[in-house]
Amino acid sequence: MPNRPYIFYELTNSICATCLRKVEAKVIFQSNHVYLLKYCPTHGREKVLISTDIEYFKKCREFLKPAEMPYSFNTPIQYGCPYDCGLCPDHEQHSCLTLVEITDKCNLECPICYAASSPHAGSWRSLEHIEMMFDAVVTNEREPDIVQISGGEPTIHPQFFEILDMAKNKPIRHLMVNTNGLRIANDREFVHRLATYMPGFKIYLQFDSFDGEALRELRGVDLRHVRERAIAHLNEFNISTTLVVTLKKGLNDHEIGPIIDYAIKQPAVRGVTFQPIQAAGRLESFNPATDRLTLSEVRQGIIDQSSLFSAEDIIPVPCHPDCLAMGYALKMGETVTPLTSLIPPEVLLEGDRNTIVFEQDETLKDRVFNLFSTSHSPMSSALSLEKLLCCLPMISAPENITYENVFRVIIMQFLDPHHFDVRSVKKSCVHIVHPDGRIIPFDTYNIFYRDDREATVRTIRAELDAAKLAVASRTNEEEHRGR
Repeated sequence: MPNRPYIFYELTNSICATCLRKVEAKVIFQSNHVYLLKYCPTHGREKVLISTDIEYFKKCREFLKPAEMPYSFNTPIQYGCPYDCGLCPDHEQHSCLTLVEITDKCNLECPICYAASSPHAGSWRSLEHIEMMFDAVVTNEREPDIVQISGGEPTIHPQFFEILDMAKNKPIRHLMVNTNGLRIANDREFVHRLATYMPGFKIYLQFDSFDGEALRELRGVDLRHVRERAIAHLNEFNISTTLVVTLKKGLNDHEIGPIIDYAIKQPAVRGVTFQPIQAAGRLESFNPATDRLTLSEVRQGIIDQSSLFSAEDIIPVPCHPDCLAMGYALKMGETVTPLTSLIPPEVLLEGDRNTIVFEQDETLKDRVFNLFSTSHSPMSSALSLEKLLCCLPMISAPENITYENVFRVIIMQFLDPHHFDVRSVKKSCVHIVHPDGRIIPFDTYNIFYRDDREATVRTIRAELDAAKLAVASRTNEEEHRGR
């Protein structure tokens, strides 16, 4: 008998990349890769690469634990995922990180921008509106782990520091500013003032490439000197910083290792986040079939290009293992020691807290303390409690080891209409506040709920309502004939 040219692994729901209507999808293994096969009655068949590493794909299924829920939900379950976002009670994960966009305006007009921001777009949100958005996060989370102030470009908001003051007065554990770095590069006094918001404050700095042509393709302008000045100012005031790299296949994915090597040498830089491009917003010169990078490819790039991390050091993040991976290291002068592979997976999976910030979990603290207090630790038993932010518990460390010695790498993949997986998006923990106060997964927000895109959702909901009415009508007719 003839065989299928692939192995059928599991069944899920996806959406048609053209009409955004829900369709059934197979997850298959073929030629050592993982694909999503889906069929839309109107627009036909799609086959989408979702992983280049079958074993790592399976490993993500092992990094599972009971979901930690928000304290409040924002919309009822009515039409099913992804048409009820807000968060609805069917969502499986609270907000580990929540974005609050304070403006649509930006001082750049990047050819690639999920928000399609520009100097000509949108307006400033008022303090009252922004406070409502902060309060929506607090209502859901009580003590939000991380709130990221974003845009557009948030640092150009005329009331930027009033917004920071407002956020600092909320019960938010960690506050982050997502920025392209132009103001940080050009205004030293601005950076000096930013430093007053530490601790519990971080800069999420756009940092895509060392190559001028790559930057022009991604950002529309060569920003190399801007990045240099921004990093110099952040180092001067020692403001905790994460470099954020938007990756495009064949453009800057060969720079993964050099960016990690550069970041390790910067005193203020605590890590690098790699974000493969998603098909959302403004996308010039991007073909999802050829330019997409999967999480597994980025992970392999870290392993191949960096001497710091091995395959065992880059592991799934339990709250959303399909789309988040992490690796941790400890910087001690010129010596950098990977940490992640030293911690058994059950340490991450057995704790009470299901989030990318573990420092509130006493079980995890105790387990990691015990681990690093044994002779198996390269740092022996000289460790005492200190901070280790995001994805690992707080560990013990001597007074000369602080958060400044921590370095982490994160891969953060967002779903788009091509590789959308309802099973996966239900575990999304990176969320955004809609202008009306709903908390929405970042993946579905960019596909369905940003700007005027919700018109498509309303159309689909109307079709589902009509289908329900048609079924009810047929049922009534059959009952009438039966009588």
